[in-house]
Amino acid sequence: MTRVLVTGGGGFLGSHLVERLEGDGHDVFSVRRADYDLTLSESAARLFDDAAPELVFHLAAEVGGIGANRSNPGRYWFANLAMGLNILEQARLHETAKLVISGTVCSYPKFAPVPFSETTLWDGYPEETNAPYGVAKKAVLVGGQAYREQYGLNAVFLLPTNLYGPRDNFDLETSHVIPALIRKMVEAEEVVVLWGDGSPTREFLYVEDCVEGFVLAAERYDGAEPANLGASREISIRELAEVVADVAGYEGEIVWDASKPGGQPRRSVDGSRAHELFGFEARTGLRDGIERTVSWYRSNRVAGVSS
Repeated sequence: MTRVLVTGGGGFLGSHLVERLEGDGHDVFSVRRADYDLTLSESAARLFDDAAPELVFHLAAEVGGIGANRSNPGRYWFANLAMGLNILEQARLHETAKLVISGTVCSYPKFAPVPFSETTLWDGYPEETNAPYGVAKKAVLVGGQAYREQYGLNAVFLLPTNLYGPRDNFDLETSHVIPALIRKMVEAEEVVVLWGDGSPTREFLYVEDCVEGFVLAAERYDGAEPANLGASREISIRELAEVVADVAGYEGEIVWDASKPGGQPRRSVDGSRAHELFGFEARTGLRDGIERTVSWYRSNRVAGVSS
């Protein structure tokens, strides 16, 4: 049994990871923002004193969809950078055996060759609407590598592609594309209006598959280089909307508002490094994952947990 700290343990990915770790028999200390403000160094220090972890998963983040990123660029840059540097410093001071950090596919250059290879991470500036968030996360990668070199901290950095699944954020002001589509199409009657023209592409990773990737990395990977976690399928937002509509049983009109931004033109990752280094491979097909997510949303939205 390992003493494990999960920052962001009450969040979407974190809650699934906590369930997995507890199921595997670990002693898990799960952190919610209400208990510890990780943007403050003294709060992060108190957390590590309280948790005394042997293994840390740093998942806590301030993040949202295109609209939320456009509204909060300064906050997203500051909060994600501050949390990352405080976690790194406390892991060093407390001589934590291993730290697994969640990065973001938003760190990749706007026009990186598809599928994104980790070797191209520094070949350009990220897509503008989420650049502050992506740049902050990329700085945390550099910090982890620097702490490894100078202090011997075993910090591992993972780059999951777009996540989705049960317990996702369905608040239309801050949600990502799949939960937003699901909510709109489950609740709409005649017309659903979507941002952009539907041409951008994305790759989506089911949350339980992502959890498996983090667990495998914690168990098997001790390298300095970042590793993508993906599902090896690129799909346009237009096609994705059609899949969600079909699963949700939505038969109304879909209107594309091309005056709104659509985000990065293409986004899909090369997952070969994660497969070779720690045996990760996504197992949940996109339609199957969307069916599970729609089913969860229908069962939980009345209780208010969907927003």
